[in-house]
Amino acid sequence: MVHALEPLVVRHTFRLPSPAGPAGDGTAAARRFDAALMTAGFKLSPELFTRLSGLAEATVVETAVRTLGTVRELVGDHVRHNVCFVGFPADVPDTTDFWIACVTEALDDGDARAGAIDRLRAGVLDLLTLPSYGRYRHTYEEMLAVHDELIAAAGDRLTVLHLGADADTEVTGLYLALAGGTTPLGEEHLRDLAVLAEHCADGPQPETITVRENRAVVNRARLRVGAAPLLDTVTDALRLACALAEGDVTLREPTRFRALSRPYRRALLAGLDAVVAAFPAKLGDVSAHAEAWKRLGERLHPHAYPHWPHAAEVFAVARGERRAPSFDSRVEEMLGRGDVTGAAELLASHAPGRLFRALDRLLRDAAEGTEREAVLAAVERAAPEVSGRVVLSVREHVRNRAGESGERRVFVNREGKAWVTADTRPPLADAVRERLVEVLDAETRHRLPDPGHLLIDPEVLDVALPLSGRAASAGLGVLPRGSVSPVEGELLRFFTYWREARHTTDHDLSALVLDENYSAVTWLSYTALTDVEGSHSGDITSAPDGASEFIDLRLGAVRGTFVVPQVHVFSGEGFDAAAECFFGFMLRESAQAGRPFEPRTVRMKSDLRGPGRVALPLAFRRDDEGRWHAHWLHLYLRGTPSANRVEEHRVSIALLLRGLLGRTPLTVRHLVALMAESGAPLTLWDGRTLPGDPVTYIGLERPDGLAPGSRVFTPENLRDLLPV
Repeated sequence: MVHALEPLVVRHTFRLPSPAGPAGDGTAAARRFDAALMTAGFKLSPELFTRLSGLAEATVVETAVRTLGTVRELVGDHVRHNVCFVGFPADVPDTTDFWIACVTEALDDGDARAGAIDRLRAGVLDLLTLPSYGRYRHTYEEMLAVHDELIAAAGDRLTVLHLGADADTEVTGLYLALAGGTTPLGEEHLRDLAVLAEHCADGPQPETITVRENRAVVNRARLRVGAAPLLDTVTDALRLACALAEGDVTLREPTRFRALSRPYRRALLAGLDAVVAAFPAKLGDVSAHAEAWKRLGERLHPHAYPHWPHAAEVFAVARGERRAPSFDSRVEEMLGRGDVTGAAELLASHAPGRLFRALDRLLRDAAEGTEREAVLAAVERAAPEVSGRVVLSVREHVRNRAGESGERRVFVNREGKAWVTADTRPPLADAVRERLVEVLDAETRHRLPDPGHLLIDPEVLDVALPLSGRAASAGLGVLPRGSVSPVEGELLRFFTYWREARHTTDHDLSALVLDENYSAVTWLSYTALTDVEGSHSGDITSAPDGASEFIDLRLGAVRGTFVVPQVHVFSGEGFDAAAECFFGFMLRESAQAGRPFEPRTVRMKSDLRGPGRVALPLAFRRDDEGRWHAHWLHLYLRGTPSANRVEEHRVSIALLLRGLLGRTPLTVRHLVALMAESGAPLTLWDGRTLPGDPVTYIGLERPDGLAPGSRVFTPENLRDLLPV
């Protein structure tokens, strides 16, 4: 069982649990393992190599097979990436010439000739009806044969795998970190937590589980081993019921509840009864999900358990048989009659987190003078009771409220769906913002632990704080939305891969080039295979066994300021429905040849699992000095049900990008500055010499040779840096 969880540890921590097995001379096998890893852009740390060398060869080989499969999937090398044009990025034809060639091939095809002639006579050219269009024109092996081996370059990615503790310790540590974290997890990590919770249900548990979705997943595992669930709101019980039904514990999507066993029904009803008996006011939360409660009541049969009368009250409220005003309705009632001071006092006393989330509205509604002072005073009193993540979120919000009314306002929901509208809110007064900044920074500074000696990789300073786990997708080299990272290389290559589940599916990779005013300069797509910037690998229109598309860009030839790669659903299954779907980019030097897909050059690979029909993983911007930077987006646009193309969406994408890049996210730089202000010694690491004493290291990757006792924060566990 532990071996089955080993890939989770590798993916989340880049540590390989210390292999167990008989002693022996595994040096030769360890060298072969290391060499195989390097072809995928990974490498064994010296400590891990030494550990493997002291084990029997068979153990090393078994470990290597498991680990190679994990890292190849992590980088996207677990599938075959073919291209439509065998010599890509060379020998890509002109778009019109290619379409004419497809028509000519159809006319030479006896079976397709008559239909092609009829359509041409009607003046319509439907590419999808041409037999040779949208299909690979050669085998994967034939494609490999025309490409030379990749020439190694100093800039190729090399991700180090470190030696971990024993498997049980690593699995337990990962479980505790995910379950007890203060940041909501993305969908992929929530699924990983569910697997870990089942394995760790009888072991150590986090002291507190503040994220409600995490609690639901853990509660399901607790029920399955006979332990009582952890419930302190009625909604906790509803989330648990969704988890038992394999539904959506975030409550965004309706869950189809199934028949529950008697022990599960009793546990849910007993938990509900205890919550309501202790805090009757919590019945006010029922109305927010009344329909779900009514459907769940049909499965729980609360009338059959008269000894839990308080649980029955929950369903009476859901059916409208009992009135239970929600806390939010009380606040709205006070605001409706203009009692801003009373609403602020009520929120500060009973729901400090909601006070912070409603702060902008309260300040806008408050009259200058006494009323506004009352709101600010309530914030100061409530700040110690608000989670660190919410404090930082409000700090980021306040930073971005200096603009004038009428600017663009960007909304991004929890699923990554984005839209833009005019910002009609009046700006917050400078004095108000300055006071809020002082309060919020003082509260954050107070909560940050003493880091000791800070050792900082400068490239991590512009990484956005992961205030939500849903601000990034699962994958390799992925940074939170709002992060900025340097791009160094001459050739930038995007790739996407998808594999359809049940229906014929066509995903299209495109890249839009915008100038400094966000106006379209050009684009590369299946309708524009070549331009001075680069080339497209060709359109593939179905993927029963998986399909790939690539775009190769020469950064020095780009005529604009921004490059925005995107993936469109042209037809068939969306990102959530496809069996597999991911995007990534590679960086190469001009002298490097190699296959279209070379794992050593992959800098980022992320899953595409959003709700829209257009995916915007990130954008690239050239600064005034000619240097390129990646701006991480992780966004999805609704698009149209079919036939999405870059031409139709270029205006809306430009508006969205303008709004997003006009915001300033809160980054690692902010927390580092607060720790330094508290007196922590700080060293910007030059990438060479490491201190001999323990440090708190914050960087993009863990370096080899840190002194024992050092604390390490990288993008994989950056959420742990946030103050509680």
